[in-house]
Amino acid sequence: MARGDRLPAALVPFLLLFAAAVESATDSSDVQALGVLYTSLNSPRKLSGWTESGGDPCGGSWKGVSCSGSAVTAIKLSGLGLNGSLGYLLSDLLSLKTLDLSDNNIQKTIPYQLPPNLTYLNLAGNDLHGNLPYSISSMISLNYLNLSHNVLSEIGDLFRDLQNLSVLDLSFNNFSGDVPNSFGFMSNLSCLYLQNNRLTGSVNILANLDLTTLNIANNQFNGWIPQGFNSIPNLETGGNSFSNNLAPPPPPYMPPPPRRPHRVCDDTQEPRYMPSSNSPDHASNKQSLTTGQVIGIAISSTVGVLCILLAGTLYLFNIRKSKHDGIISGSDSGRLADVGTNKVTEKEMQEQMLKSPSTASLNFPDKIIIHKLDEKSGTANRTKVSTAATSYSVASLQVATNSFNQDCLVGEGSLGRVYRAEFPNGKVLAVKKIDSAALSIQEEDNFLEAVSNISRLRHPNIVAFSGYCAEYGQRLLVYEYIGNGTLHDVVHFVDDCSRKLSWNARMKVSLGTARALEYLHEVCLPSVVHRNLKSANVLLDEEFNPYLSDCGLAALTRKTERQASKTETDNVSLVIRLHKSLTQQASTEVVGSFGYSAPEFAMTGMYTVKSDVYSFGVVMLELLTGRKPLDSSRVRSEQSLVRWAIPQLHDIDALSRMVDPALNGIYPAKSLSRFADIIALCVQTEPEFRPPMSEVVQQLVQLVQRASPLRRRSGEEFGFSYRALEQETRMAENTPF
Repeated sequence: MARGDRLPAALVPFLLLFAAAVESATDSSDVQALGVLYTSLNSPRKLSGWTESGGDPCGGSWKGVSCSGSAVTAIKLSGLGLNGSLGYLLSDLLSLKTLDLSDNNIQKTIPYQLPPNLTYLNLAGNDLHGNLPYSISSMISLNYLNLSHNVLSEIGDLFRDLQNLSVLDLSFNNFSGDVPNSFGFMSNLSCLYLQNNRLTGSVNILANLDLTTLNIANNQFNGWIPQGFNSIPNLETGGNSFSNNLAPPPPPYMPPPPRRPHRVCDDTQEPRYMPSSNSPDHASNKQSLTTGQVIGIAISSTVGVLCILLAGTLYLFNIRKSKHDGIISGSDSGRLADVGTNKVTEKEMQEQMLKSPSTASLNFPDKIIIHKLDEKSGTANRTKVSTAATSYSVASLQVATNSFNQDCLVGEGSLGRVYRAEFPNGKVLAVKKIDSAALSIQEEDNFLEAVSNISRLRHPNIVAFSGYCAEYGQRLLVYEYIGNGTLHDVVHFVDDCSRKLSWNARMKVSLGTARALEYLHEVCLPSVVHRNLKSANVLLDEEFNPYLSDCGLAALTRKTERQASKTETDNVSLVIRLHKSLTQQASTEVVGSFGYSAPEFAMTGMYTVKSDVYSFGVVMLELLTGRKPLDSSRVRSEQSLVRWAIPQLHDIDALSRMVDPALNGIYPAKSLSRFADIIALCVQTEPEFRPPMSEVVQQLVQLVQRASPLRRRSGEEFGFSYRALEQETRMAENTPF
């Protein structure tokens, strides 16, 4: 019996280990995300098995939760009368494929960061308001998206890369404006429901989609019903203001998507409406003109010519008056002209600073005044906008890009595509073709004012702005062309040893990018928030000098991604501290699905200069490790770069193992440790604890100087901080001779 008693006792440790394994069967980040969701839904009793913290969704029986192994793959909670909000950690559910919270009473806005690998998303029949989050644009696996029967107000041009989307239902909301251009790229779309909104403009963008069901009823569409709609089996267009005349031919440069077998949608549609050839409006077009009508046309033409002559006279008078009043200043124009070729080098600026204040002030980078867009004045202020940027014609840019040929495509972002443009004189530039649906009506009206502000941004590490085009509804921006690729490509995809970044080259890239951000944050007035800082927006020349692109474009983005004021930043910090009790190592857990987003953006959508600092820290992590910010090909604990790296930055042994293998161990150990310290400061959770970019620049300059003491005095090699130079100048002015 004694031996029989000892046997169970010997098994106790194994049983405890087994129980612990069962307790932690579900991935910890999934458990945490579900806990935040449960709390945000006001902890409803209907969700049996759910808890606010801890628990095991995959090992237990959590209502509506399905798993594969230790990962949550589906959440189905339809029609349970749930209320509250969706929380802020859904993006941590990296394995989630299905999310169905339809037919509840969920309120507030859709989170800015959603599970990135969803194939099925249904939030229909709730009380969600606001805009569609930009993170939808990266959900390339999405097959079904239903946001109908809510009070959403703005769609956004988010659908270009959703090639797998088959069903899209945005009906019964408050969406307004034109149909986004990106709708035309959803080649696999079969069923589209847009009925009962306030959408306006033309529907020509939908003509080439191979749809089986299209419902656009009860909107404010106008123009013609495209002839391509004839092939749609289930079509509903009533309740709009379409013309009964014959439709014109389809617009150019819109090749139809590849044909595929028709799919069948669940619901049926009423017989489609098509203009009748024997309608009164159509018949009247065939009638001949009477004598009275001919006389009326002649009189109208004469009056029209007189009006044109009068308008021309007034226009010439206003131009002369504008020149006399100084609205278009020749001196300003000359000072800002040709930003691509008339740069002031860092060495020249330092030499100016060593001279007397009176001579140095001419070329010192004073505060750059960025004019705010005046919503009340509308288009009246546009006549007072002066810019040295060249105005290009649509025709010239079409010729230079071979009609925006796919072979000339060099990049793509949230605002549109970028093309390589070669002009007849041999000059090569980059043209960003902005999708018209990416701009609201007010933003289109203020496009020229935004261009004027962008043209004022002049810095050796910022891509030079060359010009713009605003013709025939087109919005295009022209920049200097940097032909050696992006930092993202060089770090992650280049196999050529000659293009591998050495440690010194990585220091150069870090310092140059930091100086560009310092200029935007602390020299421009008010501060310019980049809002989209990532390694793909850092361009490199042949000598690996960095050039930050997309500067100043935040003014053209949608309202959902506007930058926040300092007061909002303080409020964000409070929110982060309140939620810190729900997270373990909050500085590494709250990471947006894009990898670069600061925690406050993932929670609230607010973006400040300190959010840029966080993103810069992520770019530095890329340079340190050679890893992508978010990499689903790695083991789960290493998919998020920040989450994986932060705990190791102050461990010298772990730090040496983190270094990019492409460096082959060739780097100074002390420099590596100091580089990691700067990263840790930049990616702190609370925005107010992150340093300003001027401090980051100074620390990087000191880091490079320690590594190369013989060249410590070379400002051109290492750069300098504008803030530091201003302080030195004040000290020199106050020092008696």
